[in-house]
Amino acid sequence: MLKEAYHPKAFLFIKRNVRPGLTVRTLIVLLLEKGALNAKTTAQKTQLSYRVVLHHLHLLEDENILVRKGNRPYLWELTGAGQQRLTNTRS
Repeated sequence: MLKEAYHPKAFLFIKRNVRPGLTVRTLIVLLLEKGALNAKTTAQKTQLSYRVVLHHLHLLEDENILVRKGNRPYLWELTGAGQQRLTNTRS
């Protein structure tokens, strides 16, 4: 059985982590590591629907992994909080 590798920032504490959600959030986080993007561009580059991308962007925002900046259309970018959270839970 082959295990998929998920990005550490794709895991949520507030919501249950299911395989499809982890896969989508991993795609989004990997894309946003290259730079801030709006939801529409993120959806186009990941070939996911706009609503799916927006849903997961809001989940990641609730976990302080992402922050949205500016006015509409918002630019989404990664924060350093996700990595901080991982190091704090392992101590």
